Amino acid sequence: MNWLSLDHVQLAIPAGSEDVCRSFYGTILGWQEEPKPESLAGRGGVWFHTDAFRIHLGVDKDFHPAKKAHPAFLLEDLDALAEKITAHDVVVEWDNNLEGYKRFYADDAVGNRLEFMQKKDG
Repeated sequence: MNWLSLDHVQLAIPAGSEDVCRSFYGTILGWQEEPKPESLAGRGGVWFHTDAFRIHLGVDKDFHPAKKAHPAFLLEDLDALAEKITAHDVVVEWDNNLEGYKRFYADDAVGNRLEFMQKKDG
């Protein structure tokens, strides 16, 4: 079996939160919204992509934000992202417990935990 890549990550969101998610993922993080296929559009939610990955935000009628389970996003300029999102009143929680990485956690617009990472030089 040859695993090729990760196609997407799905996170749950509450019904009616698509616009606040668009603000967080689209405006603050700068990710591109991706139209959902017509066959799935009626379910609600919103999808985003970057050049490197896709994320699907799906409506869960019994929504509870993910506080432990989370996706981790690897990027080159972690400090610039931290500065950008804190300017939008998003709380950044730095964590130095993973050798070889600089990283922080932040919650999205509906309380899901996200991890952002940068490899340290060397």
